[in-house]
Amino acid sequence: MAQRKLRWGILGCANIAKRAVIPGIQQSATGEVTAIASRNESTARATADELGIPTAYESYEQLLADDNIDAVYVPLPNHLHKEWTIKAAEAGKHVLCEKPIALNASEAEEMAEACARADVKLAEAFMYRHHPRYAMIKDIIKSGEIGEIRGIRGAFTFNSARSGENVRFHRTMGGGALYDVGVYPISAARFVLEREPEAATVHAFFSPEHDNVDMMAAGVLEFSGGVALTFDCAMWAAGRNVLEVLGTEGRIELPSAFVSKLNEEDHLSVTVGRERREVIVPYVNQYALQADDFGRSILQGTPLLFEPSDAVLNMRAVDACLKSARERVRVVL
Repeated sequence: MAQRKLRWGILGCANIAKRAVIPGIQQSATGEVTAIASRNESTARATADELGIPTAYESYEQLLADDNIDAVYVPLPNHLHKEWTIKAAEAGKHVLCEKPIALNASEAEEMAEACARADVKLAEAFMYRHHPRYAMIKDIIKSGEIGEIRGIRGAFTFNSARSGENVRFHRTMGGGALYDVGVYPISAARFVLEREPEAATVHAFFSPEHDNVDMMAAGVLEFSGGVALTFDCAMWAAGRNVLEVLGTEGRIELPSAFVSKLNEEDHLSVTVGRERREVIVPYVNQYALQADDFGRSILQGTPLLFEPSDAVLNMRAVDACLKSARERVRVVL
């Protein structure tokens, strides 16, 4: 007998949902997308037809009232994450919420508590962490091949400054580069080092043309033992998507650290002394892997790889970075 699949509903027709997450769920071993909702009925119907989704709803409330849906994915603008995660939990739905999970750590804690009360799962949609390259990085570090870790460098930048109306350009909606892409290197450093930052110092370009959100930010997150993450992120700069882990004896480099090219091999390189080796990883759909981790936790009772507490801790680091950038001060966590 075929195992039952997790039945997903999608709250909204955001590009990330249509381009990546919905296809990922559809390619996963554990899930199927059964419904999608929009505040515009024609948008929901068109998206459902395009992606082969059986049911389209003209409101989020209608989707949450559907007893045939087990879990929802929330790709709404950042300022709506808390509201609709809590409403979904109260409707008995498990929730995969797009990053950043909330506008601050306090909101993230409220969301985690609401899901715990409702006895539903909550996860933050950081798909990159499910790619096997990151487990490989940890194995290389633990092997001692690159020596002791001295620092991490990360960058995630792109240029959408002329894209017109965009939720990322509104302060009240949780806009800005730190929320949109800075969260990736921050999360990656915490994941690789397996500890939390102690202080943050960030400098940012706040653009009057874009409601004074941070269109570029660069900073340092201090960790124990003299180790630091140096990072930059931008929505108004040439594209980069890289991570480097620097050790006393060598380094690990990921040229496509967070967003991989569709259907292409991924790789990382390890350099020790004058010797450099490429580690080729066959293409995998990291969105499908993310969906399967979530699906197994519900269908089989396996622990999530990343519990809601991790999302709260990541938001504490982001809060410190935003405070540092806005106030031009070093912030101790």
